[in-house]
Amino acid sequence: MKPSIRYASLSGYLQLTQTFGADPAALMRAVDLDPADLAAPEKWVPVVRVARLLELSARACGHADFGLRLAEFRRLSTLGPLSVVLRGEPTLRDALGLLMRYEHSYNEALRIRVAETEGLATIRLWFEMGEPAPSTQAEQLAMGALYGIIREVLGPTWQPLSACFTDAAPADTSTHNRMLGGRVHFGHGFTGLVLYAKDLDAPNVLAGPESGAHIDELLAALAAPRGASAADRARDLVEMLLPTGRCGVDEVARTMGMDRRTLHRHLAATGETFTSIVDSVRAGLAERYLSLERYRLTEISILLGFAAPSAFSRWFRHHFGESPRQWRARRADLPGA
Repeated sequence: MKPSIRYASLSGYLQLTQTFGADPAALMRAVDLDPADLAAPEKWVPVVRVARLLELSARACGHADFGLRLAEFRRLSTLGPLSVVLRGEPTLRDALGLLMRYEHSYNEALRIRVAETEGLATIRLWFEMGEPAPSTQAEQLAMGALYGIIREVLGPTWQPLSACFTDAAPADTSTHNRMLGGRVHFGHGFTGLVLYAKDLDAPNVLAGPESGAHIDELLAALAAPRGASAADRARDLVEMLLPTGRCGVDEVARTMGMDRRTLHRHLAATGETFTSIVDSVRAGLAERYLSLERYRLTEISILLGFAAPSAFSRWFRHHFGESPRQWRARRADLPGA
């Protein structure tokens, strides 16, 4: 199954495209989306179609900041039931933790991760769509939405230290600077926000007297959160260990405080094997690295823990049905291009 996203993510799409004189219905049909479904925000649609729609719309409207402009229409309620729970989280750290654990409840392809070092925190985001697709506009939309959520949690005066994009700067960066606080960097090593680590523990200004029972009911209605199983923990460790060349089942099991038999038993209970975990992590990382032109195939093979580029190419072709070069070349494909 390809990862999906709720139609609520396209809130404001009709208004924005019409503002620029484009035909939203024609653009949506070009990527096999039904304009009538915009009236059903809870309906799910493949993320890759939405990503292509955003790129096609940016081209048709003549605005390279289309995704970021669309983010201005986003509201916290776009997250669905999760928005109610998020309002009750005590700090920004808790709110972000909730967003990461329940990513699949609003966008199955989006990945958000937080890291801290030397008094700074980075919030990185990227997409794992499972097939070649342009992601510039989708990342803009996600960045704008994430920025908006943090501003709701911490208050309208909060600003990040910097907002970073892996893509090159567009000709006009005024929307980026206006929306993201004026400290925007392009051609960066990741897409995301940099802030003071102390901001993570700042209180959530939205926190109210919601009952714990009501919150528990809302969470129970969602799928199991990420990080709840041994498979999730193993997946995180595999991602960390792959570039080191020490990503074996014994090493992962030992780090998790168990032997390999116990790990295999836990994975089997969720329908996984250690090999399937490694393959899924590699697939997501391969997609992320191939979307960045600065990574050569040789470098990617090392980052994914392969002994040689040829081994990486064989694995990739078996998994994706084409070579890494072909996959990378097809990322920019759009209807009518």
